[in-house]
Amino acid sequence: MYLQSLTEKHKDTIRTLYFDDSILARFFGQSSTHNDIPGELYSKFNVKKGLRNEDGTGVLVGLTKVSDVVGYVKDKDGKVTPCDGDLLYRGYSIHDLISHRRDNYGFEETCFLLLFGFLPNKNQLANFKGCLADRYSLPDNFLINEILGSPSLNLMNRLQALTLQLYNYDDDPDNTDVYETLRKGLNLIAKLPVLACYAYQSKLHKVYHDSLIMHYPKQDYSIAENILLMLRPDGQFTKKEANLLDALLVIHADHGGGNNSTFTDVVVGSTGTDLYSAICASLGALKGPRHGGANISVHKMMEEVKTITGMNCDKGKIRKVIMDILDGKLYDHSGLLYGFGHAVYTLSDPRAEILRELCRNLAQEKGMLSTFNFYKMFEDTAHEVLMEKKKKPLPTNVDFYSGLAYSMLGIPDELYTPLFAIARVSGWVSHNMENKMYDGRIMRPATKYVGEMHDFVDMDSRS
Repeated sequence: MYLQSLTEKHKDTIRTLYFDDSILARFFGQSSTHNDIPGELYSKFNVKKGLRNEDGTGVLVGLTKVSDVVGYVKDKDGKVTPCDGDLLYRGYSIHDLISHRRDNYGFEETCFLLLFGFLPNKNQLANFKGCLADRYSLPDNFLINEILGSPSLNLMNRLQALTLQLYNYDDDPDNTDVYETLRKGLNLIAKLPVLACYAYQSKLHKVYHDSLIMHYPKQDYSIAENILLMLRPDGQFTKKEANLLDALLVIHADHGGGNNSTFTDVVVGSTGTDLYSAICASLGALKGPRHGGANISVHKMMEEVKTITGMNCDKGKIRKVIMDILDGKLYDHSGLLYGFGHAVYTLSDPRAEILRELCRNLAQEKGMLSTFNFYKMFEDTAHEVLMEKKKKPLPTNVDFYSGLAYSMLGIPDELYTPLFAIARVSGWVSHNMENKMYDGRIMRPATKYVGEMHDFVDMDSRS
């Protein structure tokens, strides 16, 4: 029971709240019945834990035409068959969208596609790029009053606060019709990169006492190029570096309507609240290590592995480390091998397949092939070990190579999840608009009460 897992330090903390041991024992203890929900009740009432079916697939909670995550095939009898993965934006494969990008503006083209439902022609894309560029700049005094004055230890928390602050600079912030949602959404897509980069620079200055260097975004730069400009003291980057970051933004722009942060956006937006509040809720969801923070776990795990094995180790040494991680002996002792397996993809994650090759190309330019080869050997060995232990393939997921990609770009790990958010806001806005147009009702699922009924007891008669 939970009571047994509480340390003395935890218990002392709880006691300072004027809770004595009898309250703890009654609430957390083995004799507690009012707080215990037996596992068999979930089956009895057909309740899906985590909104997951018995076969691991997600419970359908809505319809969408924005994007689709293809990880398996389901026949008419409901049988699930594994297949190679694909990610579709408005019906277009992520492979095609990545391979046909031009001049590091793939993300802008993807945003247009997600928002409007079709691929733009040259003039439409040029106008859209200009529309975003016109919105790069922050409101007057926003940098001084809102960013530099109050840095945060966590950049995701800071992004939430700054997103809510933009509400105060909107002339009509509570207007939630579809046109206004689009207008506000374009503003957020353009400004979130600036907010994240400036919040990071502010933290460097206030918390770490580093030099404060702020670059204004350039109107003729893509969003990927501007991020590298604003993050680097000298503002310099290569075309391949911008190309890799642009690809990262494209593959993170959306992932169906069922992922946690997008579902949160739609649920909160369905109440009729303002877009800033809905996006803020999604940022909170994305911050969680089980969602947007997973690539940080991969990066930290691989850093520990490199410390143990060295970069020039053989496959046997890597195999031993992987076995120890799975047995809970190394890293965070969770028994989880981060960067492998996915809730939807069964045989392959298309985003990981794309990033692997892009990372290989940049590694050649930057003289980091030894690092890439180490990751590739780890990946290949992990697949062998996982097949032996799990008796089924667990594909490499996007987090395994996104962490390496950010690392090769010199981006600190505390910016990994904010960059994820910069990409995903385009998907959040698209789903928010879609729900307003084609559903429009407040999302309100149900829960089943399985507690006991009690007669009221007067205060003097309570034990």
